[in-house]
Amino acid sequence: MVFDFFGAKKKVVIAMAHIGALPGSPAYDAAGGLNKLVDDVLLDIEKLQAGGVDAIMFGNENDRPYVFQAPPEGLAAMTSIVERAKPHLTVPFGVNYLWDPSASVAIGAVTAASFVREIFTGVFASDMGIWQPDCAKASRLRHSLGRGDMKMLFNINAEFAHSLDQRPIELRAKSAVFSSLADAILVSGPLTGQAVDQSDLRRVCEAVKDVPVFANTGVNKDNVRDILSAASGVVIGTHFKVDGNTWNPVDSDRVKRFMEIVETLR
Repeated sequence: MVFDFFGAKKKVVIAMAHIGALPGSPAYDAAGGLNKLVDDVLLDIEKLQAGGVDAIMFGNENDRPYVFQAPPEGLAAMTSIVERAKPHLTVPFGVNYLWDPSASVAIGAVTAASFVREIFTGVFASDMGIWQPDCAKASRLRHSLGRGDMKMLFNINAEFAHSLDQRPIELRAKSAVFSSLADAILVSGPLTGQAVDQSDLRRVCEAVKDVPVFANTGVNKDNVRDILSAASGVVIGTHFKVDGNTWNPVDSDRVKRFMEIVETLR
C-alpha cells in the first residue's frame, strides 16, 4: 500500500491533467476563457480514467515562463478549474502549481485534494533564477488549513534547474524526510518528459525506506518495468500525449497500452 487513498493498489500511476495557460500567463486564451480550459482538461481526464490510471494530478505546465509565486488571477483560476472538474473524477486527485509550494498547498487544501507535489526543499540555479522554496511556510499552511491528511510529495531534483546542494541525491532525499517531513520523494529528469537517471532513482529507493519513492518524469512503456522494479509508483504526463508531445492532448491508446503493462507488474 502506497497511501490509504489508493487502497490495496501497489505500483501506482499518477497521471497529469495539464491545464491550459491560466489568466495572467502569456499563452492564455482570453477568447476561450475558463470554460475552454475546463472543457479541454475534462477531455484528458475522461481518457486517463478510461485507461485505468490510479490518480489524476492537475498541473499548470502551460504557464510558461514559470514563476515562483502564483499571481492572484492564476491562483483563483486554477482553484476554480479544479472545483469544476471534481464532479467528473472517479479516482483520487492532487494539484501542483508550478513552482509555488504554498499556492499548491492552498489550492489542494480548499479543493479537498489527496496530495500536492512541488519543490519544497533545496536551493537551485534555474531557468527562472535562484530557486529557494520555503518548505516550512507550506507545511505550516497545510496545518493551519486543517489538512494534515493531505500528502506532500517532494520533488527533490527540479526540472529546468541544477541543485546547488552538493550532497548526493540519496542523502538529500533522506534528509528531506527527516528534517522536512516529506510524505513521498519524487526523482526527476533534467526536463519535463525526460527520463530519470535510474541509478539516482535506485540509490534514493535504497536510502529512503519510510515513505514511497516515485519516478517523476520521462516514464514510458519501454522503461516502466525497470522503474517500477525499484519505485513505488510513477508520475506520467508526456508519454500519455499524442505523439509523446507534452503540449498535445491525451492519447487514449497510449494510456491503455501503458496501463496494461503496469497491471502485469502489480
